[in-house]
Amino acid sequence: MILVFGRSGQVARELARLAPQAHYMTRDQADLSDPETCAVAIRSYAPRAVINAAAYTIVDRAEEEEALATRINGTAPAAMAEACAALGVPLVQISTDYVFDGRGNAPFLPEHSTAPLGAYGRSKLKGEEGVRAAGGCHAILRTSWVFSAHGKNFVKTMLQLGAERDTLHVVADQIGGPTPARAIAEACLSIALQLQDDPAKTGTYHFSGTPATSWARFAHTIMFKAGLRCQIREISSKEYPAPAPRPLNSRLDCTSLNVFGLTQPDWQTELDNTILELKGMS
Repeated sequence: MILVFGRSGQVARELARLAPQAHYMTRDQADLSDPETCAVAIRSYAPRAVINAAAYTIVDRAEEEEALATRINGTAPAAMAEACAALGVPLVQISTDYVFDGRGNAPFLPEHSTAPLGAYGRSKLKGEEGVRAAGGCHAILRTSWVFSAHGKNFVKTMLQLGAERDTLHVVADQIGGPTPARAIAEACLSIALQLQDDPAKTGTYHFSGTPATSWARFAHTIMFKAGLRCQIREISSKEYPAPAPRPLNSRLDCTSLNVFGLTQPDWQTELDNTILELKGMS
């Protein structure tokens, strides 16, 4: 049995579709703000593998709630990793491009030095460090710009605003890879199963959609595919200030995924599927 932390988030919901036989821990069952409950759950269920699909993801609010974000994104994964290491079972931990400072134009390799710009990135980096320090079998999977038909994400926001407004101003100088939550879920399951057979694959990996694009170009594509007439006006990050700084370069080098036989998903194809799903839900 695979134990999954999270039930309502984007990746967790896709995991539930793909692997309904797994056991999903809700916040009532294991609150990540109380990390010991996570360790207790792992020891109680003694699963074959653990996937942590739960996190504090409100990037701007994390600037005010860094202690809470760090407990959820940092201390809780460390507690999970220690429990997994004691049982000898693999842990798949989802991380983020926000652990990097976004400098330059080249895609970041997994081994590139980290330098998060804000509280959210620092909290996720703390989780990475805790997972590694536990010494057990694990995969840290950094991803970016997650979207699906569920939860809060850029695609849903653009579709809602695009139906209400004639023009939207969207940042054009932040570049990254939109990543479908379903593809992340598939990757997590594949990695968890492979780690059981080959713990030597332990390490840090990158997984993001291709091709790289800007938020503005992503928005253009969303409007076009959805048949919306809303115009996208490109602006700079300086023209759209936010409490938490965002990395300008969120490109991730994903070539190391070859170890697991995985390739980058085409976000444009999955965007079509997401829009169709949302239309079916309306």
